[in-house]
Amino acid sequence: MSDYQMWLTVGVFAITVIFLMWRPRGINESISTTAGAFILLAAGVVPLTDLITIFNIVSGAAVTILSTIVMSLVLDSVGVFRWVALNLIERVNGSGRKLFWYVILLCFLMTIFFNNDGSILITTPIIIQICSMLKLKPHQKIPYLLSGALIATASSAPIGVSNLANLIALNIVGLDLNSYTLIMFVPSMIGIATIAVLLYLYFRKQIPVTISRYPARDYSLINIHPLQQPTESRTQIDWWLFRVSICIVVLFRAGFFLAASLGIPLEYVAITGAALIVFVRWFRTKTGIKDIVTKTPWHILLFAFSIYIIVKSLDNAGLTAALINGLQPFAGMGEASLIAAFGLLLTLLSNIVNNLPSVMIGTLAVLGMGLDPQHVHLAYMATIIGSDIGSLLTPVGTLATLIWMFMLRSSKIHITWKQYMRVTFIVIPVGLIVSLASLYLWTQYVI
Repeated sequence: MSDYQMWLTVGVFAITVIFLMWRPRGINESISTTAGAFILLAAGVVPLTDLITIFNIVSGAAVTILSTIVMSLVLDSVGVFRWVALNLIERVNGSGRKLFWYVILLCFLMTIFFNNDGSILITTPIIIQICSMLKLKPHQKIPYLLSGALIATASSAPIGVSNLANLIALNIVGLDLNSYTLIMFVPSMIGIATIAVLLYLYFRKQIPVTISRYPARDYSLINIHPLQQPTESRTQIDWWLFRVSICIVVLFRAGFFLAASLGIPLEYVAITGAALIVFVRWFRTKTGIKDIVTKTPWHILLFAFSIYIIVKSLDNAGLTAALINGLQPFAGMGEASLIAAFGLLLTLLSNIVNNLPSVMIGTLAVLGMGLDPQHVHLAYMATIIGSDIGSLLTPVGTLATLIWMFMLRSSKIHITWKQYMRVTFIVIPVGLIVSLASLYLWTQYVI
């Protein structure tokens, strides 16, 4: 690679990251990455012959995420998420502290069953509506909104199918979903639980002890969007469709793990589940796919493809080689040093340039170090913890957090970067260290 191509690669990467985080006028994230990828392809930094290989790496992960989002859209259309919100309010029985833990559980489960970006899109409007229905004061909303966002984003670590970057990197290192879950689930869950407890301790004085009650059994409000006020036009819920849709999602989510053990590509399972739930809704209500077509973020496939081209160009420019040289000494110091080095590196990279390109850069560095398979998997897991949990230090660390802050601004709720980082710089470092230490202990003494 010539000096011109190297500096072009660095410049394109820097500008792409700036637009990815800034998103002026709400510009779609795929536009900046596609423009950057096109420039690098035209300059010959990434050969055109590599495009098919890159597409094979990222397409399966992107299709899996898209299919999961389609499932969430159908569940939303039949009132599942409204039902969850109304029941959540009823079950807390006037306790603000119980509401906190229910919100934490809601955000965790939404990410586990869907993905981190989808969880943010689903849970944020629900939490905003809950806070509005309960007439909470502005400062009382922050514990629920901020804690929910942090848990929703961190919860993409336990299983590989909850995060686009995790899935792409999973394919790169040649690790199947079941092996990933066996190694990662317990350490990351310990880290998430630690973060949840620390968030509660931090916000305990802001969380109202008692909150107003709400007539949550009014299920006629279920199909009303959480950011809209109820109107006289009320739609009764179709309980048959409601139950069948939930069963489909649960069964096909479990099917991912069965497919992994049988060697079946995950995207096949995801597409089948999405098609089935859309068909069942049509069969029951004769509702077409217009809402699915218009609301599904199809640009994810283009985004994943283009961001990997940019990362590949950085690899060709020598960035990965530089990282390998810096990390090589830690590999010889033992597994604890290897885990700590990759976890902290990805934390630093993610909070500077966002975790999506960072986890791919880190994964390429892992593969280039000449490690044996066991150490490759350990280093890869450390990169996931750094990119999924360590990245939460600043709002720019993850796309999900940026989306969350945009949604808050749209709802006239103001949480500043200072307010955000005042919390995360206390909570996240502890959660990161606990997660990395748990990964080391889990792999040393249990597996």
